[in-house]
Formats: sequence, structure tokens, C-alpha cells
Amino acid sequence: MQTYPTSDQLTQTVAVQGEGPAILFLHGWTSNHREWLGYAAPLSDTFGTYCWDARGHGSHNPPPPGPVTVQRMAQDVDDLIQHFDLDHPLLVGHSMGALTAWEYIRQFGSHHLGGLIVVDQSPKLITEEDWPHGIYGDFPSARNTNFIARCETDFAESVLLLVAEGNNTMAQEEYAADTDRMQRTRSYLQNLQSGPLIEVWKSLTHQDYRDVLPEIVVPTLLIHGDESHFYSVEVAEYVRQHIPQAILHVYEGTDHSPHLWQRDRFLEDLRTFAHHTAGRHHP
Repeated sequence: MQTYPTSDQLTQTVAVQGEGPAILFLHGWTSNHREWLGYAAPLSDTFGTYCWDARGHGSHNPPPPGPVTVQRMAQDVDDLIQHFDLDHPLLVGHSMGALTAWEYIRQFGSHHLGGLIVVDQSPKLITEEDWPHGIYGDFPSARNTNFIARCETDFAESVLLLVAEGNNTMAQEEYAADTDRMQRTRSYLQNLQSGPLIEVWKSLTHQDYRDVLPEIVVPTLLIHGDESHFYSVEVAEYVRQHIPQAILHVYEGTDHSPHLWQRDRFLEDLRTFAHHTAGRHHP
């Protein structure tokens, strides 16, 4: 793991492999850099790959001194890009990582990037009468308030239920059966520092990036699981329609993490897209 300084005097960690045009991988909520290592390694023959631990995540980063927000995480992305002098990197964001990328673009624009990959994410998590494309298609602010309260009592079980109560039948069955994988995930979540993660969640669910989408001026690849726990294919279609240069690949039979379920397909899509975008300047 390498380190880089942030503009608020913290030291954050990132796994760096390879040399060449840069790909910066941003993981999802409660995850860490390991989510992306299986993709970074085979790409490091051609590209410089950077898999960070987001602020408040990962075992290598120091405890954050205050509440962790997506705005601060986006500044951390810029700090990383500046420290390693990355020239028009390709940003790859899954879930929270996609929200972080959109926040980065809100603050800094997309002209510094070579391209963007968004994996299974809505620009606004909370549903409203005129916005059905958030979590589950039915996650109003009151439901989010209840979820946060449950997290403060039993973080691990609340996160498991967030997944199990979603739109993926297999996840519902797996939770009910309390499978070995479910028990391993519960143990993993129980060992996390929940305080910073709850603060991150509060920040994420307050955001609305619908106005950012039309401002993205670089090629964008959207990857969506057609059995996502959280987001319907209509969500992905909305995002595709509102980003000028977006293309959408729907991975059949996959959930909120389509890149994990169809690894080889995703790796091929990623490599092809990176060859056309990473390190490239776009007019």
C-alpha cells in the first residue's frame, strides 16, 4: 500500500500496481480497496491501477477526525490525482464509488478525466413522488431515517437487511437460510468501525446528482445488474439518457455487484473501454 496526503492533513492509502495510463477504482460503501484488486492486477500489464481505501473505510486508513462526507471524499480523489500526477485517469466507481465520482465531477468538472465507468448506481437514493428511481423504487426519507436508527443499534444486521429486503430473490433466500456466506459477511460487518460509515451513509442519501449527469463531457460506460437489489433497469436507462456520451451494458442474472458475478465479461469491457479513454484528452 502506498500513501498520499490530503488537503486537510490526513494520510490516506491506495494500492498501486503497474505503469501507464491511469485507472482509479472507487469501491462501494462498507467495502475497501480489495473489491477491485482482482481487476487491477490483470490490467497492470498495460495500465497504472489505483485502488483506494475511501475515507472512513479500510483497515489502513486512520480514523477520520470528523464526520465523513461524500464532498470530502471527492476532495480526497482530487488529492490522490494531484499527488500521483495522474493524467486524465479513467474513474471506475461502484455504488458509493459512483456517487463519489459524480461528486468529484460536481466540484472539479470532468475535463480532467479520460472517462468514467459507473457500476449499478442511481444519482439520487431517496425516492419521492416525482422520483421513483432511488433504492428499491421505494425508499422515502422516513424509511431512510429508520434505517439509520437501526444501524446505530445493530450496524451489521441492518446492512444485511438492507440487502435482503431488496429486489433480489436470491439475496432474500440467502438471508432467510443464514448461509455460510451470510455469516461471513455478518462477521466482516461486525468488525468495521460503524460510526464513520453511518456518517457516510447520511451524506450519500442527502445527495442528488441528476443535475451533474448532463455536465459529464467524457465517454461513460454504465454497467447494470438486471437483478440488482436496489435499482431497476429503468434507473440505468435514466442515467444513460442524461449523460451525453453514455453507453449501457446490462448484465443478465446479476445483482448490485455485476462486476463480481460476471468477472470475465466485466474485465473485457473494462479493458476495451480503458484503451479508448484512460489517459486520453477529449475536446
